Amino acid sequence: MVAIATKSGIALLTPKQAAEQLAISPRKLWSLTASGDVPCVRIGRSVRYDAADLAEFVETLKSAK
Repeated sequence: MVAIATKSGIALLTPKQAAEQLAISPRKLWSLTASGDVPCVRIGRSVRYDAADLAEFVETLKSAK
């Protein structure tokens, strides 16, 4: 998996990479993004996902049990 690293050390993932990291389909990822559950970063027309936001999303799912 190749992530885009910024100067601040933030790892940005493509939608395909983010979906693979969460073990869900890209369609489900779009659904979670549209509902506001998973935030995204828009750079022009490109959509990227912060790896830290994905980890936080997983933690919220764990604590919801």
